[in-house]
Amino acid sequence: MTKTREQAMCRNIKTLFNFDPPATHDEIRDAALQFVRKLSGATNPSKKNEAAFNRAVDTIAEAAHEMLHAMETHQHPRNREEEAAKAKARSALRFA
Repeated sequence: MTKTREQAMCRNIKTLFNFDPPATHDEIRDAALQFVRKLSGATNPSKKNEAAFNRAVDTIAEAAHEMLHAMETHQHPRNREEEAAKAKARSALRFA
């Protein structure tokens, strides 16, 4: 089964769960910012929408932080360097 446009995950938002070391506050906030940008269709909101945009980023970052720290797994934590190398290899194959 192929993913439809609605089912595909935004490529800019990276998985943050089960890494050693755990995701930082900045990584979680960056993911929340990307999510809000995707939903709003705006990289930089207008002055009129700036407060709502920033409030959404803060709310989503807080919820993501709570979720990531509440989730449990029996899998060994993933290594950031190994995952980055795998992603680079996939990218090289895709764009070769």
